[in-house]
Amino acid sequence: MARLEDEFRNILISHTNPIEADSLIDPTSLHFTTPEDEEDHDQQQQQQQQQDTAADSSSSSSFSSASNSYRSTSSIREIDLIPSEAVYDLRSIAERMISSGYLRECIQVYGSVRKSAVDASFRRLGIEKLSIGDVQRLEWEQLEAKIRRWIRAAKVCVRTLFASEKKLCEQIFDGVGTAIDDACFMETVKGPAIQLFNFAEAISISRRSPEKLFKILDLHDALMDLIPDIDVVFDSKSSESIRIQAAEILSRLAEAARGILSEFENAVLREPSKVPVPGGTIHPLTRYVMNYISLISDYKQTLNELIVSKPSTGSRYSGDPSTPDMDFTELEGKTPLAIHLIWIIVILQFNLDGKSKHYKDASLSHLFIMNNVHYIVQKVRGSPELRQMIGDEYLKRLTGKFRQAATSYQRATWVRVLYCLRDEGLHVSGGFSSGVSRSALRERFKSFNAMFEEVHRTQAVWLIPDSQLREELRISISEKLIPAYRSFLGRFRSHIESGRHPENYIKYSVEDLEDAVLDFFEGTPVSQHLRRRSQ
Repeated sequence: MARLEDEFRNILISHTNPIEADSLIDPTSLHFTTPEDEEDHDQQQQQQQQQDTAADSSSSSSFSSASNSYRSTSSIREIDLIPSEAVYDLRSIAERMISSGYLRECIQVYGSVRKSAVDASFRRLGIEKLSIGDVQRLEWEQLEAKIRRWIRAAKVCVRTLFASEKKLCEQIFDGVGTAIDDACFMETVKGPAIQLFNFAEAISISRRSPEKLFKILDLHDALMDLIPDIDVVFDSKSSESIRIQAAEILSRLAEAARGILSEFENAVLREPSKVPVPGGTIHPLTRYVMNYISLISDYKQTLNELIVSKPSTGSRYSGDPSTPDMDFTELEGKTPLAIHLIWIIVILQFNLDGKSKHYKDASLSHLFIMNNVHYIVQKVRGSPELRQMIGDEYLKRLTGKFRQAATSYQRATWVRVLYCLRDEGLHVSGGFSSGVSRSALRERFKSFNAMFEEVHRTQAVWLIPDSQLREELRISISEKLIPAYRSFLGRFRSHIESGRHPENYIKYSVEDLEDAVLDFFEGTPVSQHLRRRSQ
């Protein structure tokens, strides 16, 4: 019997060679490696690691392209791992060993040799032997690349590698004895399957943080796509634990995604920075949050299935000054995911309102809100998926808010400047004469000059990043300032020019003010003195 066992082992070994990763992905190019190929394996592994890195950042890589083509079929692809004549010999020897009472030895020999082949294929696919603890100790940047590689490899393992091992077991052992093919299959792949799914399990129970959401969703989608194939490949009672493990991981990944979204909402609300951004420009938090929810909208199909409840905070008036209030009944008909996205925008605005109060200048506070809410509006408009979920009604409300902030800015800045150009207080009357008080008029011009120079000097370094918004606000300022100054100058210029040193009071022409307004909101310091055209 020892001779049969040795012969069984030798036939298995002689026809068991690692399969190239590319062959696993594209069965039409299937070929086995030669012993000479094996000598170069270490060098190939190093090259594969470099290729993996490139593939992670380039959609044009052959690995990625093949994976995309493969994924589109979503079907099991069995390949012949051992030539048919060798299968016939192995089945004949297995029948003799089992009939002689050497079932356990037969299974052990078979499982040992074939498991080594599976392990070799794992190495070629870049699947590392990492415990759950090993995975959780890695930096997230390292894990991102490993997740991308795992997704590609898992599809190949389930649909081709494990499926082909199952087919081989059936070819050799089916009908030889009760469930022997299942026993040999599990002896071969149970360890590798656990190794494969342990990685996804480690990710599913790792510490949650916002940057992990999208890779977790990628992992969830990949596993969801594989579940029907896992159920087919591991369909026996003996492999039930593999099916259960995969289903439980899928459930935990879904829960992790829901938990991360909730924690992200809380992080946006509590983001603590109090140092005002210079010039009232767009706050980094605004950019981060809007880019984040734009990415969320790209995963709309998956998240609509996972997010089934509304946000837990803000559904009714709470009286808590540290939390915004929102009546979700206004959003009837929207999906829970859409309501979550609107809620994130609400709490972002709430946080920004708090940050605006750290500006000492009320005008700059309003400009800050205008810039940031305008950025929110532009991001929503720029993403069809996001706009569809947020809805035009709420978008109108956001647009109204940034326009109201622009109006508040103009009031805070320009009402006091334009107040200098009023007629009241300039006229005098007496018993013998009536007219304009030259001294009052001079003070009025001096006040206007001083205020406008201060506004010009200060607000030139303020910043409106969006060129269209910047131009619109400048035009709005000019439409109020220039006609008022032109009219005031026309009515009272002669009273100043008929006196001494008129240039001390009428310092600027209408054109000078028009030029000065063009300096506003560029984020660039200007000279202490306005540029003046020759008069």
